[in-house]
Amino acid sequence: MKKLLHEVLRERRLVCDGAMGTQLMLAGLEQGNCGEHWNLTHPERVLEIQRRYARAGADCIITNTFGGSRTMLKRHGHAEDLHAINQAGVRIAREAFEGREGYVLGDLGPLGAILEPYGDMPEADAFEAYREQAVALVEAGADAIVIETQTSLEEIGVAIDAAKAAGAPCIIASLAYDLSQDKTFYVTMMGVMPDRAAGFVEERGANIVSLNCGTGMDMVGAATVARIYRESCSLPVMVVRFAGLPVLEIMMAVYKHSAADLALGVPGALGAGANIIGSCCGSTPEHTRAIREVVEKFNNSLSTS
Repeated sequence: MKKLLHEVLRERRLVCDGAMGTQLMLAGLEQGNCGEHWNLTHPERVLEIQRRYARAGADCIITNTFGGSRTMLKRHGHAEDLHAINQAGVRIAREAFEGREGYVLGDLGPLGAILEPYGDMPEADAFEAYREQAVALVEAGADAIVIETQTSLEEIGVAIDAAKAAGAPCIIASLAYDLSQDKTFYVTMMGVMPDRAAGFVEERGANIVSLNCGTGMDMVGAATVARIYRESCSLPVMVVRFAGLPVLEIMMAVYKHSAADLALGVPGALGAGANIIGSCCGSTPEHTRAIREVVEKFNNSLSTS
């Protein structure tokens, strides 16, 4: 029987895939259009992107469902396709592994609203939006639910509860941190510090604590947050780093951080205790391949020591 994702992490470090949004745009998705709907209209293009990540060495593939909640799909007029979009996302990601064992992570992105009492969305509505999407992903066979790019404990807490209610076999809770103006600490847009986040998601019942994106978040910063996570909870740690800040060239956002540059920081993140390392915004299968090489050496050193 296939081991649960958080159980495998006791044995070895794993590699997650890279960016989906920027890869979809390179494949023809127009700015502002619904990339998640491509799971139904252009599944072959989504599959090709994810297959390249798998072939580059990704052990984990995140489904193309970041904006797959009812609240987000409604903005594009695709709310009625929610179940089909999310289930197709799982099937495509599974197919990308081409028969080898891998872990499909069902992606829950932010709902695009602030919960009461700070905003207008009732907690019950947020819970139902997350639960509905998580159910579709779990029923399709997702190995884990990854709740990503979160900035508030209120929303991530509701999302964890919803994933648990949906029967998720593993829950990954991921927050996005920015480097402070004086460059001395990392904090989310809603003022959440890494130590508080780690303790919160562990107590709430998540299985893995993660970080992704954020202004000023390089691999050194990711290692810093990973170390704080380790000191603040007993959960495995996932690190997802983007390919630098984009620059505008001929009206297009271009990410200049090379695969080799990204790989230079991977040993530090592994040394800080990261169990899964991936990349996001602007990254490519080449970034995944570079990460894979470092992680492979690390795993081999553990097995021979």
